[in-house]
Order: sequence, then structure tokens, then C-alpha cells
Amino acid sequence: MRLATYAAILALAATHALAQVTSVVNSPHNLSASGKGKIHASGEQEICIFCHTPHNALPIEPLWNRNLPVSAYQVYSSNSLKALPSQPTGSSKKCLSCHDGTIALGSVYSRGQTIMMSGGVTTLPPGTKNLGTDLRDDHPISFRYDATLVTKNGKLKDPTGLPTSVRLDKNHEVQCTTCHDPHDNSKTRFLVMANTASQLCNSCHVQGVTTVANHVNCNSCHQSHSAPSGPYLLKQAKTTDTCLACHSGGTKPPQGPNIAADLKKFTTHDTSSAINLADPYPNHITCSDCHEPHTMTNTPAVAPNVPPKYGKVKGVTSGGGAINVARYEYEVCFKCHADKNAVQPKIPRQVVQANLRLKFDATAVSFHPVEVAGKSGAVPSLRPGLTTASIIYCSDCHNSDTGHKAGASGPDGVHGSGIPGLLARRYETADNTSESATAYALCYGCHDRNILLSDQSSFKDHKKHIVEKNAPCSACHDPHGISSAQGTTTKNSHLINFDTRIVFKNSTGRLEYNSTGLRRGACYLKCHNENHNPESYGP
Repeated sequence: MRLATYAAILALAATHALAQVTSVVNSPHNLSASGKGKIHASGEQEICIFCHTPHNALPIEPLWNRNLPVSAYQVYSSNSLKALPSQPTGSSKKCLSCHDGTIALGSVYSRGQTIMMSGGVTTLPPGTKNLGTDLRDDHPISFRYDATLVTKNGKLKDPTGLPTSVRLDKNHEVQCTTCHDPHDNSKTRFLVMANTASQLCNSCHVQGVTTVANHVNCNSCHQSHSAPSGPYLLKQAKTTDTCLACHSGGTKPPQGPNIAADLKKFTTHDTSSAINLADPYPNHITCSDCHEPHTMTNTPAVAPNVPPKYGKVKGVTSGGGAINVARYEYEVCFKCHADKNAVQPKIPRQVVQANLRLKFDATAVSFHPVEVAGKSGAVPSLRPGLTTASIIYCSDCHNSDTGHKAGASGPDGVHGSGIPGLLARRYETADNTSESATAYALCYGCHDRNILLSDQSSFKDHKKHIVEKNAPCSACHDPHGISSAQGTTTKNSHLINFDTRIVFKNSTGRLEYNSTGLRRGACYLKCHNENHNPESYGP
């Protein structure tokens, strides 16, 4: 009998110990004088009284002991939710009776006087615990989460499959208690389940699969309450600043490639502007315009396929249509560098076309092979590994000047470069430039310098023009291409599109190049005071 009694006592003690871990007693929600949190009453010993009372409670379940806020809230809204949250309802309004800072913590219905709090505290201090009445920077609440919403928003799971601990209210609405259990702080922050590897977030959200370790955890970039970015729920006011928390070369792990250094260089993609929810394709860009962080991977890719490190990001096709998931890298570039924003050429050209989509189009007169293989069947200067069937990336030329594509050891990407035009290597465009391997390093990255300056080249007078006359490559060639709407195969093959600062009309008023066959042509122009009327060349 004594042994049985002793065992029962041990079992009761074990049960009591477990209850202490999971109950409100040892949590910050114990606002009594015995509470161990930073905020507690100066003398009140009852624990539950701050929310509940057994007698004379308000007609609100369960035995509610606090008046509900009457303030109108500014509620969450974004172009991604596909639902319009209402003013807070149900359990959310109960939570806000403390967490919006409008009602004193010690103001309970069953007491004639407000319970005094230690240190003269009246309400929760500003911060993530005091949400205020502006809920636009907090995870949305009080909206219906059902099959209709899932149909509208493809990034939400069917609510019928939610874990048992993740509960909607009786109206099928998301409330504070969907994620938080006010009586149980055993998982920290009163969460209804542990959020390791974002398992709580992923109960509702379907964001895709990423192999970038730090992108697996939602809280690496997001915070659910009082987010500086507003409805994006990012930890910083701007997307870029959120990314740079891990991409700035700091010492605090985890750290990704140091992109911050590139964003301070001479020429950059402008990522400094604040988020504009109203414009999915703004005039400025953020990191998320080129990278979809939830679906990024580190696997290799072959041009023109979109690099997996971009993730499943939106794009614009070669035909000008918007698509939700870009297939090719140039489709990501065309979001900003095609129909939406005219790309004003830095060099005045004889033929002007500001839409890069048209310049790279497969029907264009001539182009660098970004969408499809080039049109010329004879390019003897191509370096090993490249053929006339090769396709290249926009980022093979436009990239960091300290990245791997520039022959250095820094991170690759079109974030910034010390070279004008956001180029990976030097590309001089000024007249009277002395030829060297470095002056035209960009061109020589694909075209063998020795072959290009020899009689083996497709144009045997390259050496005469570039070395002897100090004319830059750009005097004759437009590196992107010449669209079919502006050029012709006779006058603009081989990327011929003259720089009108260097090349002028000849004595008869003509400024043109005429292709007359393989490695044959004739020029009508005036350059370096030499009149061509015409100057013909051939093998």
C-alpha cells in the first residue's frame, strides 16, 4: 500500500511539473506579482484574473474579464493576399485588448479599480508586443481562409489539411490563436507548434523549394509583427536591406556572397528605393525583381535557361508577353529593358532602337546570340568552347568586375561593376584608344585577340582600324544588335551600326556599309578624315 501511494505521489508530481512547463504560470502572460516576466503586477496574486473571472464575467467566452477595444484599426492589405481582412474579430480582438496599447493591462471588468503594475507600467511598451492600432505591418487576421481563397491564391494550402494545432475559428477565419496559444509558451512566443525549418509557416503557405540554407527559414527575412516593410513583413524597410543582412560580407553567420560591395560601385542596378506595392514592374528594382528567394537553388545552368539562383521569378517573353515564371535569363532582363523602359544608348548610333527585346529578337538583322544562335556561319575568332551555335547570357557581359566571369574570385551577378555599363570587363568606346588586351577585354573574352587582329579574321582590316588607327570596336559595332524594323541584312549584318560621333557621311553624303558576300563588303563613309567612296574589302 505504501509503495502504491508513493508511486501515485510521483506520478502526480510529474504531471504537475509538466503542467508548469506548458501552463501560463511560468510564462510572460502571468501578469500577477508572482510572474517572472519583465511586466507584472505590484501586488496582485491572482494569475488568471487579467483575462478571466469565474463570476460576473462579460458575456464573452470564456468567462472574459476585459473590455474589448473600440478603436478602428488600420488593417492589413496587399496585392498578394487575395482577401480583405475585416476589423479584428473574435479571439484577435481579445488579444488586442492588451496588445494594441489602448487599454491598461490592469483594467479588468471584475475589479472596481485598475490593478497596479510594477514600475508604474500601464500598457505594453512599444515594439513587437504592442502592435498599436495600425495592423498593416502585421500578419493579417480576421479573414476567411477557405477553398475559395486557396483558388485565388495559389500559394496557400487547402485549410482542410491544417495540423490539428493550427486552428481557424468557427467562422473559418484566421485569428491570433491560429498561430498562438496564450496559455502555452513551451514552443516560445506562445506558438501553437515549433517553427523549426518554418514548419508553422508552411502549415498554410506554399512558397516552393529552395536549396539555399538560410532561405528555408522564413524568420531569416520576415517578422510577423511590426514589420518595418509594412505588408511585405520583411525585417527591414527595403527588400535590399533585408537581403544585405546576410549578403554584406559581415562576420555574423549565416553569410551569403558579399553583394553589398557591388552595390556601391560606379554602375549598379538601383535597389535603393522603397517597396511600391502598386507597381509589379517599377522603374527601380529590388533584389526580388530578379530573384525569387523561396525557390532559388545553387544548381548550374546552361544559356539561355534561367539560372536556378534566380528562382521562379516573373519575366517578359521575346514576344513581349508577361509570364509568371521566366524560362530564360533574357526574359528576366526584358521586364525592365524592353517595352517598359526604353534603354537609351550611351553611344549615338546611325540606327537607333531603345527596345532591347527587338534588338535580340530571332528576326533581327544581326545580334549577339542571347535568344538564339547567331546568324553568321563563319566567326573564326571565337575562343575554344564557343561555336557559331553557342548561346550566351546577358550576364556573360553585364556582371560584376570582381566576379568569376571577370576572371576574379568575387560573387557573380548584375548587382554592380566598377566599369561603365555594368560590364564585367573593360570595353573602351572613346576614339583614339590605344588597343590592348585590357582595353577591349570584354570583346576578347569571347573573341581570340590574335585571330581577330590577323588575316584569319572575318574582316582582315581589324588590325588596321583598331591598332593602327586607334578606332574602338564600338565605332562600327553595336553589341546588342540591330532590329529588323530599323536595319537590313545588306547594311547592318555583323552588328554594323556606326557611332555617329566617330563615323560621318562621305563626300557624296553616304554613310553606309554594304555586305557583298562572305568576308566581303564595302564602306561609304568618312572616318579619321579618310573618305571611303567606297572602301571595299575581301579575302
